Amino acid sequence: MGQSYSATNSRNHFAPGHKPPEETIPLMDANEAVVEQMIQNKGLTAPRLTPQQIDAAIKRIQYYVFPDSTLTVCAITLQNGFIVTGESAAASPENFNEEIGKKVAFDNARQKIWAFEGYLLRERLHHGAI
Repeated sequence: MGQSYSATNSRNHFAPGHKPPEETIPLMDANEAVVEQMIQNKGLTAPRLTPQQIDAAIKRIQYYVFPDSTLTVCAITLQNGFIVTGESAAASPENFNEEIGKKVAFDNARQKIWAFEGYLLRERLHHGAI
């Protein structure tokens, strides 16, 4: 059986009965922080998404490492119950590292949240709700 992990939006709080990963994956990555700072420095104030809004949309993070493989899946449950997934797999089993696999799978899943939240924001703007 593969290894399964679960976490809530609190970066260090893991669901009962689930073993936490060795390291907790930070939600906002360094590149997002740089871009966010650039936006703020330029005084761009139109409605937009922020890394903090993406983080706030996350309710739970779960991982599954498939047995006898390098495949890692990250399932992020959003506050509204919708689930986005991200995957990672090492081409060479010798290069597989669970921590790196989780990081890549998480980043792939989190990137999808931007698209969904961006769509919702554009819909609100289109209908004059913002």
